[in-house]
Amino acid sequence: MTIDAPPASATGDTEPRELVLTRLIDAPREKLYRCWTEPALMVQWFTPPPWKTVHAETDVRAGGASTIVMQGPDGTQMPNRGVYLEVIPNRKLVFTDAYTSAWVPSGKPFFTCILTFEEEDGKTRYTARARHWSADDCAAHEAMGFHQGWGVATDQLAALAATL
Repeated sequence: MTIDAPPASATGDTEPRELVLTRLIDAPREKLYRCWTEPALMVQWFTPPPWKTVHAETDVRAGGASTIVMQGPDGTQMPNRGVYLEVIPNRKLVFTDAYTSAWVPSGKPFFTCILTFEEEDGKTRYTARARHWSADDCAAHEAMGFHQGWGVATDQLAALAATL
């Protein structure tokens, strides 16, 4: 079960060009972290229907690369490549699409994601911050359905973590 928290913007905690989702999830942070870092788990929850995740690779360390391939209902695949910038097991993951691997710049950086997993009353305060390179990128991400899509994916994350 997840509980929505007040939007970070209501508390003044957001930066310009930032979208935030935060939930109190009834699962230990170790399980949520596993769901974010183990490819076999990522493909089970990462993409909201009707899309699905068909491939995931992770090298979870600062400088390590990741590749997530999402597939639309028409079969169109969307590969997402990135690099981890900061890894604190069970507490924090920071990754960006500004690099594709081994510090090779991407063609068009879009955002950096900061995930935190904080213990709170036997549950986990899960926060996902999407910081964009430009105001236009932030607006585009919001228009794509950031809050709805990441909300559904977070519900799927919480449901999977509850089974581990």
